[in-house]
Amino acid sequence: MKEIKEFNKLKTDFKKGVAYVYINNPPANALNAEMVMELSDCIEELNNNPDVNTIVVTGEGKFFAAGADINEFKTEFGNKDKGTNMANKAQATFDKIENLEKPVIAAINGACLGGGLELAMSCDLRIASDDAPLGQPELNLGLIPGFGGTQRLPRLTNKPKALEMILLGKNVKGEEAESIGLVNKVVAKDEVLSHAMEWAETLSVQKSSVSVKAALKSVNYGTKNSLQEGLAYEAKLFGNLFDTADMQEGVNAFVEKRSPSFENE
Repeated sequence: MKEIKEFNKLKTDFKKGVAYVYINNPPANALNAEMVMELSDCIEELNNNPDVNTIVVTGEGKFFAAGADINEFKTEFGNKDKGTNMANKAQATFDKIENLEKPVIAAINGACLGGGLELAMSCDLRIASDDAPLGQPELNLGLIPGFGGTQRLPRLTNKPKALEMILLGKNVKGEEAESIGLVNKVVAKDEVLSHAMEWAETLSVQKSSVSVKAALKSVNYGTKNSLQEGLAYEAKLFGNLFDTADMQEGVNAFVEKRSPSFENE
């Protein structure tokens, strides 16, 4: 296993092809400027690590990430140019996560607010604790969500619900979060990480990383382009997979009624 470097605000672990990234900035795991840059570096490193097939992002302690570091708004980003620059850097980090060619799962173990929700929404899959509040409370500070919240929230849910959450500062949790499509699954607090591990190990061990990569690329491309452009790109990727060893193994295993043994090539 290629070593993963250490970070100040993040903890990492590795098991069965899965990298676990723990947000570690007590007391509430606020996403300050240092944290955003570390996340960017960490994701880049994991993307380039051939031993990592899937990534799980979660919070250390009781919080996933309870927003940005409000103190920095006065000390570090006290004018429009600095504020815009910070938003651009955070958006670039979350865009990197969203467009990664390895699946990223958010294991939302506690409060997931502001920048924390914007981070979670950039992940491919989200599992949340049934008591974890999810929301965009930035208007209470005279701001708007600036790390992607006004764009990803209506795309994941719908415009009326997104506006309700953003304009009224309404948090959602539990069954409501799942019913509006904000999270994929809601479980008891002590089961969040184990469910995320199960999904991550399924992706890392039972699936071909080549086809997982192609599926992510196809979905991400299609959501940013027209249906016809998406279909053409899908057909191209589908065809490309016929030249891979994993496709041959998958088809042979199906015919022979056995589990496939993918080599990720």
